[in-house]
Amino acid sequence: MKIVHVTRLFWPSVGGIEETVLNLAQRQRHASGFDTSVVSLDHLPGREGRLPRREIVEGVPVARVAWRGSRRYPLAPGVLSHLREADLVHVHGIDFFFDFLAWTRPAHRRRLVASTHGGFFHTPYLAAMKQIYFATITRASAAFYDRIVACSEADAQIFRPIAGRKLAIIENGVDTDKFRDRGAREHSRTLIYFGRLASHKRIPALFEILRELRAHEADWQLIVAGGEADLTLASLQEEARRAGVAAAVRFVVEPSNRELADLIGAASYFACMSAYEGFGIAAVEALSAGLVPVLSDIAPFEKLVRQAGVGLTVDAARPAEAAACVLLASRASRRAHSAARASSIAGADGYSWARASDAYLEVYRSIAQSHGLVSRRITPTHAATDEAGKGGGAG
Repeated sequence: MKIVHVTRLFWPSVGGIEETVLNLAQRQRHASGFDTSVVSLDHLPGREGRLPRREIVEGVPVARVAWRGSRRYPLAPGVLSHLREADLVHVHGIDFFFDFLAWTRPAHRRRLVASTHGGFFHTPYLAAMKQIYFATITRASAAFYDRIVACSEADAQIFRPIAGRKLAIIENGVDTDKFRDRGAREHSRTLIYFGRLASHKRIPALFEILRELRAHEADWQLIVAGGEADLTLASLQEEARRAGVAAAVRFVVEPSNRELADLIGAASYFACMSAYEGFGIAAVEALSAGLVPVLSDIAPFEKLVRQAGVGLTVDAARPAEAAACVLLASRASRRAHSAARASSIAGADGYSWARASDAYLEVYRSIAQSHGLVSRRITPTHAATDEAGKGGGAG
């Protein structure tokens, strides 16, 4: 079975969608034996230079297509040339690809699955227009899909009115091994944010909280690591200067996983004041590292803290109160640092990729069987991995 994942955002961009697509494609290739590949854009919106048209990224073939127009809705009709041999096309995100592949389905005639990844409601920008677009164009596009997969309960509430019985809920899996146990061994008054440098992440709010923390304990530090999106390094540096904490903030743009693991090793806390999250992959990765999460009080983060049993949520608009909560948590962490690390790591264990990948395979299997695409049984990822392990390791 040949599966093509289509995504606007992919490596070397860093973020939740990129991680999801890569991990899902890897597991499907190596654990389930599918012929999976990725199609993405040949240069990243907001960045200079073009990427290779074809490349292998961590074992996954990637084809990149040219685009024009807005970075928010890049037009890339060349995607059709990469679908000719696909049995099933899995679209990630609600953007041009979602609409275009829906409306051209009579021409390409491929089975379609879409993952929501928060839709396009991450910021209040053009909120009224987005609602109208969602209720008309997005609704019409959704009719062409065999299944719409909501990546969280919050997404399910948004998409249920337009997807109806086609809706499935599969919370994202997370690579909980990548940074496992890499947080600071000794308690550190250092927070780290890693992820996309995007406006809806409200990174400047972290500078305000840091200023309040340093008013009580002058050695608090912040690390900000990630790839530029609609925020630039220069704009964030200016925000840090305005808050009076520039000397206490370290910026690292586009770190490799190895570099990011080293940065995580200097911190005891992961901080994110995001205004909206479809799921919150970086927060789970931080848990797996042993970091205590300090998160904004949005529903996905509150659910994460509740389920993990560690961390706190705060009001990003009230930096003094947020800092007071962090100070209380840090004093408790200092007394029982090892226990806090262990609780964080344990809290990440319920988000493994085996669960999410198996759920996606069940979606594929139901579509494939109903349309006669495959005759053999699609094997769950964890079962395939177990069998590979018995044979001395997957090749």
